[in-house]
Amino acid sequence: MRVIITGGTGLIGRALTDSLVSDGHQVIVLSRNPARATDLPAGASAERWDGHTAAGWGPLVSEAVIVNLAGENIAARRWTPKRKRQIRESRFDAGKAVLAAVEAAAIKPLAVIQASAIGYYGACGDEVVTEEHPPGRDFLAGVCLAWEASTAPVEALGVRRAVIRSAPVLSSRDGVLPRLVGPFRYFVGGPLGSGHQWFPWIHIDDEVAAIRFLIENGAAQGPFNLASPHPVSNAEFSRSLGQVLHRPAFMCVPAFALRLVLGEMATVLLEGQRAIPQHLQEMGFSFRYPEIRSALEDVLGSASA
Repeated sequence: MRVIITGGTGLIGRALTDSLVSDGHQVIVLSRNPARATDLPAGASAERWDGHTAAGWGPLVSEAVIVNLAGENIAARRWTPKRKRQIRESRFDAGKAVLAAVEAAAIKPLAVIQASAIGYYGACGDEVVTEEHPPGRDFLAGVCLAWEASTAPVEALGVRRAVIRSAPVLSSRDGVLPRLVGPFRYFVGGPLGSGHQWFPWIHIDDEVAAIRFLIENGAAQGPFNLASPHPVSNAEFSRSLGQVLHRPAFMCVPAFALRLVLGEMATVLLEGQRAIPQHLQEMGFSFRYPEIRSALEDVLGSASA
């Protein structure tokens, strides 16, 4: 099977590439800077693209699977009006490029796996959130809504499409976890804000396994929450992280301090969703790391000593 991954040099894309090539699949990573993809495993290759069009790679999509992960890192820096525009446009433009490639292909791809995020639902308090929950009204919800819509027309062209609404991915390599671990190393870790807000999460191995499950299952279409079936409160996450790192978890970070430092981006940390992977579980997907303690122990490994 040939799999084309946009945004393939990011955390999820790299892990997915490793998994696919280890099973003998051909992977083509699309990148604005192929030089960054020099450490790809044997069986994977990088193709240059401009992030806006299908120029140069469009003909490769015939009978392939496209995994569209491309988009600016939302946590890279403070959300200025310019930064928010970059976040939104990077995702919408990537989706338009995928759609253009599918429209031009004489032989259509097998499927499109479209990235999104749990932020689609906005702040939901203690409500259990399944894939049927309506979108929120904040900035990230709007971004996710447009991101998902960017490739929706491929379905009218007869192409199967699954949308992955990912929770924060736990990995020691990158993502949210290394940033949260730092304060604990210096004995100043603890809950963020009240600590009562829900924290949906997923282990990197389960993230990759779920994407592969959706790639390989011809009946999989529509939205899927990629999140552990057992979300935790921020306070419970902090306690578990402290236990794994053998550090206290008593130093609360006030909400006003986070907002002062991060601005609007603080809402990602201070408001959460009690999201569960209803559709994945209904289709028979089994999580390897459903509990936060075992997930953190695996991800942090010897680093917890």
